[in-house]
Amino acid sequence: MAFSLAWRNFRRMQDLTLGFAVLALVADALMAWPVLPGSLGLKLAVIVFFPLFYLAAVVACGLFIRPLREFLIRFVWLTYKTGFGQSVISVLLTFAVVIAVAAYTWWVSAGAADGGQYPAGVFSGFGAGIGILIVQSVLTHGLERDPVVRAEVEEAEEEA
Repeated sequence: MAFSLAWRNFRRMQDLTLGFAVLALVADALMAWPVLPGSLGLKLAVIVFFPLFYLAAVVACGLFIRPLREFLIRFVWLTYKTGFGQSVISVLLTFAVVIAVAAYTWWVSAGAADGGQYPAGVFSGFGAGIGILIVQSVLTHGLERDPVVRAEVEEAEEEA
């Protein structure tokens, strides 16, 4: 049996949002690198290591703390049931949010070049956000192994 079009669209949306967010963070990092003041070590810490730490912490919490994981599984399932990720407007809104976060990160980075706040928090927040998207994607794919969910998201094959 094949998965329904709605489920395939939802699952694809989870994966594409994750991919788009990763690309946006990489683009922000590449654009921020030459304009941020500071040593190589400071730039690596702020742009690479802090975001990776927060990403890993969010993924670990989301996947290994059972009550949190069960809450997130319910959240992902309810998100699917309400139709999110299955319409053009929900897809556009999701990508608009990622673009807004990327623009804000770049704006803070550019401001740091002029003596403003250093963007440690925004890159770390971006890393944590990507961690949440990883958890959602993993849980979405994991839901396919649940017999109750599988029965609801599969389409009956048509007899020829």
